[in-house]
Amino acid sequence: MPRVTYITPNGDRHEVEVENGYSVMEGAINNNIEGIVAECGGACACATCHSYIDAAWVEKLPEMDDMEDSMLDAAFDRKPNSRLTCQIELNDELDGLVVHVADNEY
Repeated sequence: MPRVTYITPNGDRHEVEVENGYSVMEGAINNNIEGIVAECGGACACATCHSYIDAAWVEKLPEMDDMEDSMLDAAFDRKPNSRLTCQIELNDELDGLVVHVADNEY
């Protein structure tokens, strides 16, 4: 089971194990990580699961598709390492992933 470290906007760190096949967003919701709102439930339709991927992990993730890229244009404070966590499916290769939760409660 991959471990994911979520760092919330206020600096709290939460290291949790998430089952393979779950999204980073689902891992956050299932572990009550503050800041991942996920209003659309993971349908890539709201950008309220927006997060910043730690620089060491950006190149290890699958490329974002056009739909995610388009939705991120609606996210607050998009950066080069921005991703929608509903679009990142976890597997053993992502063990140790570090995610900085964006301010999604605007």
